[in-house]
Amino acid sequence: MSLPKVYITRPLPAKAVERLAARYDVKMRPEDAPLDPAQLAESCREIEGLMATGVRVSEDVVAQAPRLRAVANVGVGYDNIDVAACTRRRIPVTNTPDVLTETTADLAFALLLAAPRRLVECDRYVREGQWQSSKWELLWGSDIHGMTLGVYGLGRIGKAVARRARGFSMRVIYYDVVRPAPALEAELGAQFVDRETLLREADFLTLHVPLTPETHHLVGARELSMLRPTAFLINAARGKCVDEAALVEALQSKRLAGAGLDVFEHEPHVHPELLSLPNVVLAPHVGSATARTRLAMAMLAVENLVAGLEGRRPPNLVNPEIYA
Repeated sequence: MSLPKVYITRPLPAKAVERLAARYDVKMRPEDAPLDPAQLAESCREIEGLMATGVRVSEDVVAQAPRLRAVANVGVGYDNIDVAACTRRRIPVTNTPDVLTETTADLAFALLLAAPRRLVECDRYVREGQWQSSKWELLWGSDIHGMTLGVYGLGRIGKAVARRARGFSMRVIYYDVVRPAPALEAELGAQFVDRETLLREADFLTLHVPLTPETHHLVGARELSMLRPTAFLINAARGKCVDEAALVEALQSKRLAGAGLDVFEHEPHVHPELLSLPNVVLAPHVGSATARTRLAMAMLAVENLVAGLEGRRPPNLVNPEIYA
């Protein structure tokens, strides 16, 4: 009897691959590079399990994979997968929350520190040999300690960022469509405010929301106009949550002091004007990119995929309605 076939779209840690290979006929794409929809569809025709990272699993791909029984996304965001198409086929779709929370919060807070203190500019200044003498007004930045952090979305990562802010004696305010228990607010030292207050009072606005139709362009021209001209926008969530053209205009016109971005509206394309702005710190979507965290993500994805293929309810299911 032949083993069920599993396809992995990019190279993953050997430990995770070996665990799958002990149970299934595993094929892993050796190139750590984009895979176009036609190539993905061709690779999925005979498989029963798909471990997806950095690919778009469209309705067409699902339709061309008649034996597909489980999709495990190696990442917490799953807007790259047509969940509705999978749900119609009763295919469980899973993600990897929790294991990347702290690492992504580290990166978000690193952007929050780097942008106002102009660390990229400082680094360039030294490397280019411009530092020839001490100057009183050399590369003045903005303080972080004691300022107001506005957290838009108090989920796992938003909470972790709020905890880091306490170490900098920051006032923490937040907005979320679901308000947590008062005990958690007290633990975090976080004050719930309405959306407008969040925007108007934040010195640093950090986004921690999933990409949904409701959060697309969550921050656009109107929202940016409500921020203080001394404020900074931090986005380590999803690029499409911000209207990038409106952000560029706000930065160029000095209506916003700066930004720290790990995600972009049309990845991997970055708005060309962002590349030339000195008051923006840019990172290539590396929120979870540490060896320990990426291994944990891969191992959790394996656990999810095995459960789905064995007919068990996966632990990190994003379409529970298939079991209704």
